[in-house]
Amino acid sequence: DPQAAMDAMADALVQKYAPLPSGSLSTLISMLCSAAYQWVDLRKATLARARARLNHARVDGTDWFWPADEDPTRGWRIPARVRLLAPFDPLVWDRRRFELLWGWAYRFEAYTPAAKRVRGHYALPLLWRDQVIGWANLKVAEGRLQPQLGYVNGPPREAAYRHALEAELAAFSAFLGL
Repeated sequence: DPQAAMDAMADALVQKYAPLPSGSLSTLISMLCSAAYQWVDLRKATLARARARLNHARVDGTDWFWPADEDPTRGWRIPARVRLLAPFDPLVWDRRRFELLWGWAYRFEAYTPAAKRVRGHYALPLLWRDQVIGWANLKVAEGRLQPQLGYVNGPPREAAYRHALEAELAAFSAFLGL
């Protein structure tokens, strides 16, 4: 059944990328139809069925969607960790959603002329606990990792943040064999 297949693929995308603002849900389903072009005529029905099936709420004028089996109000234990994210990480790739969630614009600037870059050639979004608070540009000089960090509102003052950042940078160094 093509419609059941499209619904299942839409659910898989939502499972991966939720929460999704309405516009991003529509974009993902359009991209899905590009991948399964033989079912492109099912795009509108797939989107309508997803909107009807998924949990959703309006927050600050934006409709957000997430899998029917998730409860965003349940308590979460958020580890005191830093993660440097790739520009196409599931938390980052949807720039519209990124700005709505984190309150600032992230752009991948590797193809932007150097003079026009805001954050750097390959700025990695910096996740602290459950917030993307800035970015890092990493380079290796004289056999050592040289991070350049930028923050939206300054670095956290907690010792736990400094320790977590050191651990993440040490993991990068080890990965690079430094």
